[in-house]
Amino acid sequence: MRQAGLIAGTAVAALVAAGAITYAVAEDGGSSATTPSADSADAGFARDMAVHHQQAVEMSYIVRDRTKNTEVRRLAYDIAQTQANQRGMLLGWLDLWGLPKVSADPPMTWMGMGDMASGKDGSLMPGMATNTELKKLGTLNGKQAEVFFLQLMTDHHQGGIHMAEGCVAKCTVGVEKRLAQGMVDAQQSEIQLMADLLKARGAKARS
Repeated sequence: MRQAGLIAGTAVAALVAAGAITYAVAEDGGSSATTPSADSADAGFARDMAVHHQQAVEMSYIVRDRTKNTEVRRLAYDIAQTQANQRGMLLGWLDLWGLPKVSADPPMTWMGMGDMASGKDGSLMPGMATNTELKKLGTLNGKQAEVFFLQLMTDHHQGGIHMAEGCVAKCTVGVEKRLAQGMVDAQQSEIQLMADLLKARGAKARS
């Protein structure tokens, strides 16, 4: 499962480097007749998941510096690389479509769930860690840091999967729907891996 995450990250990086993803989007939704609107599911998912991914990258880099455990550091590296590359694609598509990267609407409005995103203590969307939790992660070391990271990232993946499934159902640009489905598959695998890592440490997910 760790290998799957590494392969996914490597494959995405290669596609970005070659420009294949941009061309695919241009063909799939780049004409004036089919370019998504600012309030579409395609644009909403791209904006919201870019924010969601940014926090996953941040958490991964925090735990990388708080533990020497090879398995957790490898997982954190895979998540950081994969989600940073995906975030770049999402923001690139918004540029391609000529759409803003921010919206006055609450997060997840495109899913009909704008009232669920409270933004309390920095947790802008379901699954996201609070500012307090991120600060706490930065104070822990070793096993404590590993367990808390795995718990936070499990919650984060669960929220991300829910959003990605929303795009699979609602988005219209084929390549974006396929990316969203890839997120679902990869993050479900990583949730299982994290459950195993938590169990090995005498812990379990928070929910």
